[in-house]
Amino acid sequence: MSESISTTCVQGGYRPGDGEPRQIPIYQSTTWKYDTSEHMGKLFDLEEAGYFYTRLQNPTNDFVAAKIAELEGGTAAMLTSSGQAANFFAVFNIAGCGDHIVASSAIYGGTYNLLAVTMKRMGLECTFVSPDCTDEELEAAFRPNTKAVFGETIANPALSVLDIERFAAAAHAHGVPLIVDNTFPTPVNCRPIEWGADIVTHSTTKYMDGHGASVGGAIVDSGRFDWTAHADKFPGLCEPDESYHGVTYTERFGLAGAFITKATAQLMRDFGCTQSPQNAFLVNMGLESLHLRMAQHNANGLALAEFLAQHPKVAWVRYPGLKGDAEYELSQKYLSHGASGVVSFGVAGGRAAAETFMKNLKLAQIATHVADARTCVLHPANATHRQMNDAELAAAGITADLIRLSCGIEGTGDLVADVEQALAAV
Repeated sequence: MSESISTTCVQGGYRPGDGEPRQIPIYQSTTWKYDTSEHMGKLFDLEEAGYFYTRLQNPTNDFVAAKIAELEGGTAAMLTSSGQAANFFAVFNIAGCGDHIVASSAIYGGTYNLLAVTMKRMGLECTFVSPDCTDEELEAAFRPNTKAVFGETIANPALSVLDIERFAAAAHAHGVPLIVDNTFPTPVNCRPIEWGADIVTHSTTKYMDGHGASVGGAIVDSGRFDWTAHADKFPGLCEPDESYHGVTYTERFGLAGAFITKATAQLMRDFGCTQSPQNAFLVNMGLESLHLRMAQHNANGLALAEFLAQHPKVAWVRYPGLKGDAEYELSQKYLSHGASGVVSFGVAGGRAAAETFMKNLKLAQIATHVADARTCVLHPANATHRQMNDAELAAAGITADLIRLSCGIEGTGDLVADVEQALAAV
C-alpha cells in the first residue's frame, strides 16, 4: 500500500507488533550480550545483521533512519552526530586523498569550510561552481579524478535553488553521483531522489527535530547509482575490504545497501560520529509533526517575504517562493509544496541598519540556529560565514547586509508585526 508522506511522518520506520510499545524504544545501551563468540564473530564479519556496539549502530537510530529513508524514497539510511558529520561521511565514503569533487558555491558556510579547507588538508580537492553557472562552466569543473557532485536544494543562507536535474545529468555523464543536502526543504517540500539525486543528506537538527532540542544528521542512499558500472572510480565499494576479511560491499549488500553499509562499517567504526539514541528519539518526535509544521513554516515564510518586498526600508528580499524572485521558476519546479520558512533580506542602510533592526526584534530571537518552531534571526557575515572573505561571501551569494530570518510556527500576523516594529526603529 502506498502511503502519503503525512502517514510516513507519523508511522514510518517502526511498526510495533502485538504487545510491543507504540513509541520507538530508546536503547540506551553501549553494548549487547551474546551467548557465543562465534555469533559475535559473524556480526563483526558482516555475515549477520545485529548490534554489538552503539558507536556503529543502535536499534533506536535504525528505526528513525528507516523512517527518513521512507520519507526520501531511498533504500537505506543512517544517522550521524550532526549534519556536518553527515556531509563529511557522504563525501568521504567515496572520495579521499588524490580525489576531486565539484560543489555548488552557494552552500552553508560550515560545509564550504569542510570542503575547501579541512578536506583539502586530507588531500581532497574541490572545485566550486555557481548554482546558476552555464552548462559549459559546469562541464569544465569536472576532472578525470572527480568522484561526486555536491549541492544544497535550498542554499543556506543565499536561498538559491539547485537545478537538481541539470546537476544530476552532469554528474551522471561523468559516472559520479549527485549528493544533495535537503535540510531546508525536507522531504515534505522536495524529494531530490525523484529528480535524479543519488545521495541525500540532512541536518536533522533543523526542521526534522524542529524544536532546537537535539543535534544530528542523516544520510539517505537512493540505491539507484550503479557503483559497479564505474568500479574503477569506486574501489572502496567494488573491491574487497581487507578490514572485513575481503567483503565486497556491492556484492554482499547490493546497490540498495552498499553505500550505507560501507559508511557504517568503515567510517562510523573509525570516527564514531554516531547520534545518541536519546537524540534519535527526539528527532522521531519531531518527524511525527513535520508535515504539519512545514505547512506553517511555508506560509509564514511567504507572508513575511511578501511584506518585506513592499517595505521602503528593505533594500532587497530573497525567498524562492516569492513571485519575481530570481529563483521563483526553479522553486515552482522543485518546491511546489512550499519554499520553507527561511527568508533572507537586506535592510536599507547596510550593516549598521541590520544591527539596529535585530536589536529591536521582540518575538524573533537572535540565535545561531535556523528552521525550528521559534522564529530566529542571524547576521551570517558576522556569525556562520565569518570565516569567509568578501570574495568568498560574494561567491556564496552572501552580502554584508544579509539578514537570515527563519520563520517559526507562530501566528503569521504576530510575526509580521514584530518585523514591522523593528523596521520602524531603523
